[in-house]
Parts: sequence; structure tokens; C-alpha cells
Amino acid sequence: MNMSTGASLAERAARVAAVAEAHAGDVDVKGRFPQEAVDAMRAERLLSIQIAKELGGEGANIAEIAEVCSILGQSCAAAAMVFAMHQIKASSLVSHGADVAWHSAFMRRIADEQLLLASATTEGGIGGNLRNSICAIEVEGDRCRLEKDATVISYGANADAILITSRSHAEAASTDQVMTVFTRDQYTLERTHVWDTLGMRGTCSDGYLFKGRAPAEQILPKPFAEIAAQSMLATSHLLWSAVWYGIAANAMARAQAFVRAAARKAPGQTPPGALRLAEASNLLQILKSNVVAGLNEFEAAKADADRLSSMGFAVAMNNLKIGSSETILTIINHAMLICGIMGYKNGTPYSLGRHLRDAHSAQLMISNDRILGNTSNLLLVHKQDTSLLG
Repeated sequence: MNMSTGASLAERAARVAAVAEAHAGDVDVKGRFPQEAVDAMRAERLLSIQIAKELGGEGANIAEIAEVCSILGQSCAAAAMVFAMHQIKASSLVSHGADVAWHSAFMRRIADEQLLLASATTEGGIGGNLRNSICAIEVEGDRCRLEKDATVISYGANADAILITSRSHAEAASTDQVMTVFTRDQYTLERTHVWDTLGMRGTCSDGYLFKGRAPAEQILPKPFAEIAAQSMLATSHLLWSAVWYGIAANAMARAQAFVRAAARKAPGQTPPGALRLAEASNLLQILKSNVVAGLNEFEAAKADADRLSSMGFAVAMNNLKIGSSETILTIINHAMLICGIMGYKNGTPYSLGRHLRDAHSAQLMISNDRILGNTSNLLLVHKQDTSLLG
């Protein structure tokens, strides 16, 4: 509950969603940051919901955060994705920084000031392979310095802090990585790539040459390999999937409204799109079940470090991402066929162009081919779990 208003998390998310929806079209057309929606997130104190109560947050669990993502996703996918990516970064701090004085104090700052966190894991020369780095952090005494050719930093120009990956030192292997927090006053960004894309335009994921200097205590104490395996990758797949579910749910709602309007015009006749609507409903339920099962799996695994780092858990999270990212496109395509030209045209109550374009990013955010390759390697040595109860 929000102590200042007494409103539930869902009610607060719905208020933000209303603001996001009012500006979603303009955000998409202009490829601009969804500032109004993020301001509303701050006003509702949504940016700190994951942080522990003793640090000023609300201690929200992964399912509660996913629900907010899905509510926002039904209004503006870009705003929802900004929120999801912020929470993914927050999960790394919550899971791996609570025992460190600087990171605990920083989490309190996030809650007090509603700071927005961005991520810089991609790099020129390695693409989207986040478990490899070319750049290396330099530590001199109690200070550190980093320069990185970050080909994508989502909403980097609008963030209050960036969590960035690098090799742990100049002689380290490409997979020996750390993650460091740099606050806005500790780095400069020189834009090198402009984010002009098919969809998710409001995430403003430009590329930058990042140059930062900060106290070395801002390096997270755990190796990035552990952070990725135990919090970041699973949280990414779950919260992204929740956003995608929101996009698909809104497409389904538009298609249902179209079929109902057709039914009112011709009483006693089954509208042409009704059967396809039933098919879309079935697919949406499958998608929802996939996400809910993943949320439950993650919640159970969090209490068991071995399970959290197991091959079986990695396979389950990989499959969640693959299934969600592919199913939404089928659902939205069904909705487009139901709504016909009214779904194809912009500016109608049934328009689905933005939904379809935004949804096409899902298979590319960590490429499905890369994930399938990882899963195929795991399945060479891991026996697929066939129990219904896990």
C-alpha cells in the first residue's frame, strides 16, 4: 500500500497507465521518452516498490512488480518497458547490494528521490552478448574509472544512474565481469547511435560512449556471472514477458470490442471474427499461464541458491522468454485479422499497428536464437523436468 494515499499497487499502476495511454501515440510517433508516464511513476512512488521497507521501499515481490508491468503494457509498451528495465536493475541491487553500505544508502536514495536506473550491458564488438565485455574497469586506490562503447543504453539520457558491466580488470577474461553503479554526476555520455526503430521507440535506446569516474565501493561485490544467473536474467525474462502480456491483452481487448460492435449491428448473427477471437483468447490464457508459472518458479527458487543457479531453472526461464515473445505476435496477428482495416489504420479505437511493431522487439531483446543456442547446450547434459508439480 502507498502510505500517503492508501491506494493499492494496482490502483497506483492504473493511474500511471491512464497517463501513459494519453501520450502513447505521441511518444511513438516522435520517438520521444515517455516523460509524462515516468513522472507519474515517480508521483505514485512506483520506482522504489522493490526496495526493502527498511530502506524506504515497499518490498514488493516479483509477481507484484510483474502485475504493474502488465497494467502499464496495456497502455504504452515503451513506458512499461522503461519501468521493467528499471526494476531489473533494482533487482541486482536488492539481491546483491544489501550488505554493502554504499549500495544500501543508494537504495535509500532511490526511494527518497525516485531515481530512474538504466542499464549498459551491450558493447561495440560483442553486440548483445551481455556475458562478455571488452572494456575493463580501472581501479586505482579507492577510485575506479571506466570507458565503454555502449551501443545501446535504453533511456540513457533520461536516467539518474547507470548500472554498467565491464571486465573486472585489464588482464581479466572477457567473461570475468563486474557491474558498477555510476550516478548521473559521475559520467558523461557522447551519443554515437540514434534509436530510430520499428517499435519501442519511446525507450530511446541510443548508443553512447560512456566515460565515468567514481569511488570503487560502487562496484557490486558479487561477480556479474552470479548477478546475471541469480537475479538479472530471470527477472528480465519475467518482467519483459509481463510487458508483452500487457500488449497482447490490450490487442485482445480491442479485437473483442470490435466483435461486440459487429454483433450489435447484426443481432442473431455470429460476427465473422468471433471464432478467431476465441482462438486468441485461448492463446492469451496460455501466455498468462506461462508467465504465472515462471513467476512461481522464480519465487520458489529464490529460497534455494542451488535451484536458482541450476540448469533446470535456466532452461525454464529461457523457455518462458521464447514462448512469450513468440505467442504475442500470433495473438496480435489474430486481433489484426479480426479488426481488419480498422485495426490496420492508425487513429481508430481498434488500431493495432503500434502493438504489432512494439511486439516485434520481443524476439530480439536478447535474441531468441542466442537463447535457444544456450538452452540446446544445457539440454545436452540436463534431463528435461517432466513433472507437473516440478
